[in-house]
Amino acid sequence: MIHKRLRTFASAALAVAMLTGAAQAQDKIELIFSDVNPQQAPRNVALVDIFAKEIGEEFDFKPYYGATLMKQGTELTGIQRGNIQMASLPPSDLAQQAPEFDILGAAYVIRDQAHLKAVFDSEVGEQLRQIAREKLGVEILTPLYYGTRQVNLRGDKEINTPADMSGVKLRMPGGESWQFLGKSLGANPVPVPYAELYTALQSGVVDGQDNPLPNDKEMKFYEVTDQIVLTGHNVGIGLILVSSQVFDALTPEQQERMRAAAKKAVAWSDEQYLNQEAELIEFFEGEGLKVYTPDVAAFQSHAQEQYLNSPLSKSWPEGMLDAINGL
Repeated sequence: MIHKRLRTFASAALAVAMLTGAAQAQDKIELIFSDVNPQQAPRNVALVDIFAKEIGEEFDFKPYYGATLMKQGTELTGIQRGNIQMASLPPSDLAQQAPEFDILGAAYVIRDQAHLKAVFDSEVGEQLRQIAREKLGVEILTPLYYGTRQVNLRGDKEINTPADMSGVKLRMPGGESWQFLGKSLGANPVPVPYAELYTALQSGVVDGQDNPLPNDKEMKFYEVTDQIVLTGHNVGIGLILVSSQVFDALTPEQQERMRAAAKKAVAWSDEQYLNQEAELIEFFEGEGLKVYTPDVAAFQSHAQEQYLNSPLSKSWPEGMLDAINGL
């Protein structure tokens, strides 16, 4: 009889523990995160190893990589519909619904990683956060740096000025602002999904692509290209976003903890990318690629003229370019 009662008690205790565990799991704040980049990318490593741990046990961070959950370009809509709660997106994706963000993706506006941080620590950054909240329903936790974009081409045609890019089919992400960035370099931009880019380069569907050097290595683009032209035309920016609906439901302490966790993760990630860039030129040369610097001033002048004469610059908030240039 005693053994039977003990077994009954043990069974009841186990049932209570399972129910308690299930209730605790349900009580966790779910943060489904979707990203087009691979899991081993430093910014994704940082989110798992630093951000997910720093935000606390009441959150359940669930990352998906390589566009396995959401196709590239659909993540913002996914957040707005509640399909996911977080993403790391370039400004151009936000510009599809809030054109003011186009300014961040324009050639030669953001100069480097330090300048990017200064912009978002200034009144400009707060203005952009407010636009994101009001127009997009997302909270910008922090910007992240993933390298300066350089041109990466097949063939041995030397590129010195934008005129040399004439006729070059340069893969650029879809969207008007990305396509215009390619045009501002003198190229013929072609939209190709990131996940399909290696094959497009291998088969000659495109003549080249532009990405930060760490991306070129991660995606092994050096295996199917011949040269890297150090145009330095655009700083690779990601904006770590969380649904405003989710963020606004948090306590002030949770909100501050989430911001701090994102900044700590990004500080580590930025350092990895900066270190990689310093080392990668030698790596690519060792893989047989020609790496050289063109007439950057000619590219800057051409790009600036293209933007100022285009409708894209009309969406830039008044005075913002001067404010950014002054930082």
